[in-house]
Formats: sequence, structure tokens, C-alpha cells
Amino acid sequence: MSHSRVVRVAAAQLSPDLQSAAGSLDKVIGAIEDASRKGAELIVFPETFVPYYPYFSFVCPPVKSGKEHLRLYENAVKVPGPEVKRVGLCAKRCEMVVVLGINERDHGSIYNTQLIFDATGDLVLKRRKITPTFHERMIWGQGDASGLKVAETVVGKVGALACWEHYNPLARYALMTQHEEIHCSQFPGSMVGPIFSDQIDVTIRHHALESGCFVVNSTGWLSEQQIESITEDISLQSALKDGCLTAIISPEGKHLVEPISAGEGVLVTDLDMTLITKRKRMMDSVGHYARPELLSLLINEEKYENNHQIATHNHQSAGLKFTKETPDES
Repeated sequence: MSHSRVVRVAAAQLSPDLQSAAGSLDKVIGAIEDASRKGAELIVFPETFVPYYPYFSFVCPPVKSGKEHLRLYENAVKVPGPEVKRVGLCAKRCEMVVVLGINERDHGSIYNTQLIFDATGDLVLKRRKITPTFHERMIWGQGDASGLKVAETVVGKVGALACWEHYNPLARYALMTQHEEIHCSQFPGSMVGPIFSDQIDVTIRHHALESGCFVVNSTGWLSEQQIESITEDISLQSALKDGCLTAIISPEGKHLVEPISAGEGVLVTDLDMTLITKRKRMMDSVGHYARPELLSLLINEEKYENNHQIATHNHQSAGLKFTKETPDES
């Protein structure tokens, strides 16, 4: 793509429908259509927004979470499936790139999955969170590196990671080596408290600086009524408040528009793609600032389904120089 162009993007902070996938999906379609009327060419939604993030697993002990866990299975999305088709058709109709987080059901397992739809409506990337965090390990299976890809879209090279995957520097570097231009990050929001918002801010701004890309970040939000429906324990309700920061960051680590930290809303702003070169002129982490003769990254791109390898070995170096060592058989 030409770096002289301007791309208008949107980041949605919404509350999910905690009762059904259909309700959350209706909000996704509505937000896409609204952002389209404002001229947006890309929109990002919160982590596992359809049907909803499993907030219950953060505040309920495992022995009491069986009913809600099963309900999540019932509402989880299959890929391909009707929900995916509906989003694809909407993306095509609105000529917009859509980055959506879902709970993906694959037979007896659920995964934290990110979907990237091009403006043609085609699903150009499906990836699963490689390591669920803390309480999430009771809910989701582990993803693999086959999805650590940057998607070629009409707005440029788009990459995505979910929540604390941003604390895995090698996962971020894998996307950086593919020269992502717009990084789409997703967090659950409405968790932990204000410190979570602060951490999100530091994390996404650092990635923008280090990668020399734009970051479009989306978090979810829960109303007081929703929080009370998840847990009646007042002492636990505070754990489901604050922690929201929907934001759009430049390659220079600056907020391009005032972020949203509470309530529902959609940010819309323009990205001047020339800022990517402006940043990388001084510090290109995977180019003139890299030292591949000292440091390199090995990516195992094997794809696994239900813990079974379904692809041949495909080890790829993300550095500029790589030597594969083999054991001495003598």
C-alpha cells in the first residue's frame, strides 16, 4: 500500500449481551454500520465480544461455574458458521475491515479467537490466543503460532493480539517482522480496576513505539446491572469495574484521540500512514536497529487441532539470519 494515504479507523467500546450471541452480534453489526457512515475503513471490537468475555470465571470458583461454563459452550461461535457469515456480509456491504473477538467452539473445546475480515467480506485470518491467562485457562484451550500472521487487507498490513499476549515480546516480534502497519489489540475491560487501564495504556503505546505502527485498541465494558448479574457478592463486584481503555495510538506513541475509559462509545480518527516511515527512519526494530547475527526468533508454524499436529514441520526464522542446528549423530 502507499504510505502517503490516510486511513480512517474506529475502535468500539461496547457492553456485550450476556444472555446470547445474537444480542452481542446485533451490536457488532450496528457498530459496523454506524462507523461506516462516518467513513471508517477499519473497526476493532473487544476481546471475545461474541458472545461475551467469560467474566464469571474471574470471580466464581470453578466448583460453582459449571452452569455458566456450559452456557458459554451453547453460545460459542463455530468457524465457519452463521455468525461469521453475517459479519462477513456486513463487512462487504460496508466495505470495511473488521477485527472481531469471539469464543470459538471446536467440538469439545473453546478458544479465544480473533477474526480479521477484509473489506471484501472474506475472512483473511483466524487466530487463537496462544496462552490463556490465569482464570482463562479453565475456559479456553491453547492456540498455536500458525495464526501469528499479518493479514494483507485493503487498508494495509493488519496484525492482532489479545490482551496479555502483548506481554509475550516474541509474539509481538513475530508480527513486527512481517511489517504490520495497523496493530489491532483487544482486551476484556471492566476488570481488576484502574490499574488495568494504566497497564493497557503503557502496553499499547510501547508496542506502537517499538513496532513503528499504529495501534487500534478495544476494550469491553459492563454496566452496574451486568456486574450484579455476574456475582451478587458485593466484595467481588469491584473486581469487575474499571479497567477500560479504548484508544488509538500513533507510531510515535501518542493518543490520536481522547480514549474511552468508561461507558459505551466508538472512537473514529484518521491515520496518516507517513508517520510509520517517520518513526522507522530513526528506529526500525526489525531492520537497521536489529542485530540478527546476535539475536533471532524461531517460529513453529505447525497447526494443531484438538492437540493433534495437522501440518508438517515448518520452522521459520523471523530474524534476518538463522542457522538451524541439528544434533550430532556421530
